Order: sequence, then C-alpha cells, then structure tokens
Amino acid sequence: MRRRDFIKGVVGSAIAWPIPALAQSPVAVVGFLNSASPDGFGERITAFKHGLQQTGYIADQNVKIEYRWAEGHFDRLPLMADELVKRRVDVIAATGSSNSALAARAATATIPIVFTTGGDPVADGLVTNLSRPGGNVTGMTNFSNAVLPKRLGLIRELLPSAALIAVLVNPSNTSTASDIKNLQEAERPSGQNIVIAHASTEREINSAFESLVQKGVGALVLDADGFFRSRAEQLVSLAGRYLLPTIYSDREYAFAGGLMSYGPSIVDGYRQCGVYSGKVLKGAKPGDLPILQPTKFDFVLNFKTAKTLGITFPSGLLSIADEVIE
Repeated sequence: MRRRDFIKGVVGSAIAWPIPALAQSPVAVVGFLNSASPDGFGERITAFKHGLQQTGYIADQNVKIEYRWAEGHFDRLPLMADELVKRRVDVIAATGSSNSALAARAATATIPIVFTTGGDPVADGLVTNLSRPGGNVTGMTNFSNAVLPKRLGLIRELLPSAALIAVLVNPSNTSTASDIKNLQEAERPSGQNIVIAHASTEREINSAFESLVQKGVGALVLDADGFFRSRAEQLVSLAGRYLLPTIYSDREYAFAGGLMSYGPSIVDGYRQCGVYSGKVLKGAKPGDLPILQPTKFDFVLNFKTAKTLGITFPSGLLSIADEVIE
C-alpha cells in the first residue's frame, strides 16, 4: 500500500468514527401507552415531560419517549403494550384509563409501570395496597368514579326542575361498572331516576345524544374517560346543538365551550406520572412508591355557554367556582 493511500485511509477513519461516538443518544427509554389519541393532549404531554425534567430527565437529551396511542380502541392496547416490552423500554407510563395500565401489567411483570387512572386501582386489580403497591406497578388515581355523584349533584343544583338526568359512560372502560355502581348507591336515598347512556365510538356518541333528547332528558353528566376526552369537540358541539346542559369531567371541556366541569387536575396527574417515571429510572422500586391521589379539584363555569342556553348560575355555585369563563 502506498503511504499516501495509508494516510488517507487513517484520516478518513478518524473523521468517520467520532460522529456516532460523540453523538449523545438517550440513555433511557420511556414507553408512553395511552388509550386515547394525541389530539388535545399537548398540555398533558408537556406536563409529563416537565415531571421527568423535575427528576433530571430531559426528552430527546437523556431520555427518549416511545408513544403508543390506541385512539379509543381499547382492544389495541395489549398489542401496543407487547410492542413496548419487546422494545425493552425502561419504564411504561400507562395513561388515559385503567385499560392502559391493565394491558401493561398483563404484558410484563418485570418492567416498571407507572399508571394514571380514574378508577380504584385496588378494585381494578392493578395493586393490592395503595400505600405500598408491591410488584412492578405504581401510579396515581383520580378516583373519578367517586366524583361522578358530585357532578350529578352540581347539575341538579343548577337545574332543580330537570325531571330526567342522564349519565353518559363508555362501556369499554374497565372503570365504568364501578362508576355506575357508586352512582346508583349514591342515588338510592334520593329515589330519583337517572338514565345511563353508553357510547364507545364516534357514531355511538351521536346516537346517544339523539336518543337522550328523544327521551326528554333535561341535563347530562359526562363520565371521566380517555376516549371521551379525545372527542371533546364532538361532545361539546352536540350538547350545544341539542341545547342540552352538560357537566363534564375536566376543565378542558369548559374551555372548549362546555357549560361546566368538575374534577381533579388531570394535567397535574400527568406531571406526577412523569415525576414517578423519573424516580423509577433513577432506581426507585415501583412497589415502594405509594399510589398518589388528587388534592385539588377544579370547578369551572362557562358564562358564555350558559347565556346561550338561557341559564343563570345560582349564587351557591358561583361562590364555590374555581374559575369562570366570561
């Protein structure tokens, strides 16, 4: 080999090698499994990343996030959870509903799982104890099924003359059965009847509203559900079209034009999920991290929508509202 060719080869190699060697690839991978769609989830994803950052992990710098969205099709979750396991992620953030957490738990008994759910994680079989979950699972719950009777009470306070009130639930959500049970138990002493409507697809949501109006329903309560959140625009639009006063689970609905909303801060729940995911990446055992519960609930009223519906908020509701949209 000629000296010139040898030097050229060595220099060429020296130039080529540092590029991959110096490139800083993420050192950790988080699998983000969600039962809904990414539409409208920007604020929650930002909150999740902020939670990671609070523990020293910055997206696309020292941690990579692998997203899997079921788009409201809960039957896709098991396959997506298996994909994340095969990807050998370091932790799975199972968000959006109990379905995500259950799918992740069924897929692995070794990879740490941090969930967000609206149901009771003990009743759903995710953990055996809230203070010391054990195993490879931990997370946070909003206990939204316990909040459902509260929403019903608020809409009744607003519309005491409404003879018939409906509750819209997603039958595909694993928390729905316990949601309805808690609601019926809370309503039994009052002796008042409620209509339970079901919807798990876009078409079924349209049909549910048409059916409720035909039955003469005077108000609607929306159950907390990841699929419903992904269809917030549709739900708010239908409530407006049929002039059906509705109370929603999250403040995002009220800011999208919904009449009123009551529920825990979902955004902060995603931040907490990010914090727990970061702690696990740092070596914390999921089973030693207690299940977190919400400490703050937001009650939001939309004056503009109330005016369109010809409704005036009573002073009692105004006095306890956390935020009023003019």
